[in-house]
Amino acid sequence: MDVQDTTAACHDAFAELASPACIQDPYPFMRWLREHDPVHRAASGLFLLSRHADIYWAFKATGDAFRGPAPSELARYFPRAASSLSLNLLASTLAMKEPPTHTRLRRLISRDFTVGQIDNLRPSIARIVAARLDGMAPALERGEAVDLHREFALALPMLVFAELFGMPQDDVFELSAIVSAILEGLSPHASDPQLAAADVASARVKAYFGDLILRKRADPRRDIVSTLVGAHTDDADTLSDAELISMLWGMLLGGFATTAATIDHAVLAMLAYPEERHWLQGDAAGVEAFVEEVLRCEAPAMFSSIPRIAQRDIELHGVVIPKDADVRVLIAAGNRDPNAFADPDRFDPVRFYGTRPGTSSDGKIMLSFGHGIHFCLGAQLARVQLAESLPQIQARFPTLALAEQPTREPSAFLRTFRALPVRLHAQAAAEVRVVVDQDLCGTTGQCVLTLPGTFRQREPDGVAEVCMATVPQALHAAVRLAASQCPVAAIRVIESEAGDDHCTNPGPTPSPADAERHAAKDLRNPGEHDGTI
Repeated sequence: MDVQDTTAACHDAFAELASPACIQDPYPFMRWLREHDPVHRAASGLFLLSRHADIYWAFKATGDAFRGPAPSELARYFPRAASSLSLNLLASTLAMKEPPTHTRLRRLISRDFTVGQIDNLRPSIARIVAARLDGMAPALERGEAVDLHREFALALPMLVFAELFGMPQDDVFELSAIVSAILEGLSPHASDPQLAAADVASARVKAYFGDLILRKRADPRRDIVSTLVGAHTDDADTLSDAELISMLWGMLLGGFATTAATIDHAVLAMLAYPEERHWLQGDAAGVEAFVEEVLRCEAPAMFSSIPRIAQRDIELHGVVIPKDADVRVLIAAGNRDPNAFADPDRFDPVRFYGTRPGTSSDGKIMLSFGHGIHFCLGAQLARVQLAESLPQIQARFPTLALAEQPTREPSAFLRTFRALPVRLHAQAAAEVRVVVDQDLCGTTGQCVLTLPGTFRQREPDGVAEVCMATVPQALHAAVRLAASQCPVAAIRVIESEAGDDHCTNPGPTPSPADAERHAAKDLRNPGEHDGTI
């Protein structure tokens, strides 16, 4: 479809989203949908909403507006469900349930899978991040290209999943290799062979989790699965094995590929916008703002895979959605709706600075994790992984650059990559100076403990001082890391090419190559579809 031809009709948005042009840059087409066909009826009969206000309403609406499909209706909304294990597992997940069943399951899972418990994983996640970056460093420092998608973005959520659920790392890596096959089979546009491949993969996953539950019940450890299968003295209700398998299957699908895709897009944002890297070098609120803006600009799941069934005839923008129709929402389009976010194609973390997670400074909701009773159960886990990763990547590899164009997966549903090759950008030796804002210094002495030869504490007030005019090259990375870890952001790193009086701050800001700008083009204002990737 030619997105510049605003008079043309789109017969099937799901098919268009699977086209090569949309795989590379879907946002011009999404803008066309928002403006000309915001309540789209696809050839399959599914309806697709693309405006932020409508998506938000659909997520929140329950009772007389929308519901999930009842078990007796499964064959109606999933015609191949009678013979498909994947579709039956999907139908049994929490996301497909409605109150009171949903209320009970959510309570039982949330009883053990808490925000506090996830936050307690931060030290372990930070350790995993550091280890993965250590593994990448030798090849990068030799000038070689490394696939960041495979070596870091995919590996991190797998290893975190293993830590959280008490699984051997090799098992998690083996299961993760078949997740994409299941996700493709669950797309409304999936072919029969894709669904068959998904069912083979789902059978392996189901058998594994059944065995894991038996092992954790017999030999409980300090992990979520052991806690979920254990008894609770204050609540006799527990998840059945089938309910727990369904939950683990859903979290496996929702936690790996989506988090990996967001890490990939966050790194591309770092490369495309060096002027925005300062958000990753200061306080936690700045890191969180950068993460939220990446999630807004690049929703990993383009549209909802879960049907919302119209409870009655619903008229929306002059279109009647008939009772019992299957309605989906185009999350990525809603996140870039100008009626919700000013200049929505511009990458601007300030929208989310100092706000509640997922809420912009003017109160608009970022839709990537859904909303309402079906809000993503793993949202906090994904946010923590991103928040622990990005500052370490920035501090460890400040000259990271694309080695070549990244390769996207040809998926209409999940906006992710097959490969994201990176290298260290060659540049002239830099002169580095460091400055401490003594009015901000919290006198904790953390920087002195980290680099005692670079910083010292002033007597008698304990305010940090700098010991040297310029920092030796061997300490550049350590100084950047100390600046990023300062709890009050009092340390400022100033870099310039040797002999250059025009210093930049904060940190190095090399202009990315044209390839980097093209690769991250869909984070920028795409304008009209000009054929560039």
